[in-house]
Amino acid sequence: MKAGDACPCGSGRRYAECCGRLHEKGENAPTAEALMRSRYSAFVLGLADYLLATWHASTRPAELDLSDETGTKWLGLDVKRHQQQDAQHAIVEFVARYRVAGRGHRLHETSRFVREDGRWFYLDGDIDPGSSAA
Repeated sequence: MKAGDACPCGSGRRYAECCGRLHEKGENAPTAEALMRSRYSAFVLGLADYLLATWHASTRPAELDLSDETGTKWLGLDVKRHQQQDAQHAIVEFVARYRVAGRGHRLHETSRFVREDGRWFYLDGDIDPGSSAA
């Protein structure tokens, strides 16, 4: 992705000024929402190492193979809610739209995040039962 391209997370900012700072420069996300947006962009760009690095150690898989995602076309992200529960915990509810083999899908998830040593991590999430093929 070129630095001047629009960020995949839908912030309206350029990638270099948005998720690119976290992906390429190693900056910490200032909020759980910023981390969630950067993780969405990492899925779009196939950045498995970044996804693993931002996943909390207690729930992180041993490896993440995104090769099955090559047929996925990510269409957009809509952040529905960002709620700071306390200084160390937050939730972010979002809908991510995508296509696989021409068929539309939506993932509606409420994700939990935890902050440790000043860094936000994805902990886990609940997928809305209404998430399915569009």
